Amino acid sequence: MKMKSLVSALALTMAGMAMAQPATPNLDKREANQQQRIGQGVASGQLNAKETNRLQKREAKLVANETAAKADGKVTAAERRKLQREARHNSKAIRAQKHDGQTGK
Repeated sequence: MKMKSLVSALALTMAGMAMAQPATPNLDKREANQQQRIGQGVASGQLNAKETNRLQKREAKLVANETAAKADGKVTAAERRKLQREARHNSKAIRAQKHDGQTGK
């Protein structure tokens, strides 16, 4: 009986922790992927310093917007769409900068 109540209490605690941290797992994966793409562009010489700084600022703005969306404890569907749209624009900017012929070398 004690074990059953302990398991129930643990499950409720875990559920509460999950609800306290609104998750945006798809956006988190996308941000990591885009950071990797920027790093790869620097390493290969496809991105110069100015392009890299500009792209990093865009990514930082996305993170700040995500933090603001999570501040009230709930990421609404509209906020999620806005964040995904911003991430999509950043992705297109990364591709454009990597393929524009300017090099970092």
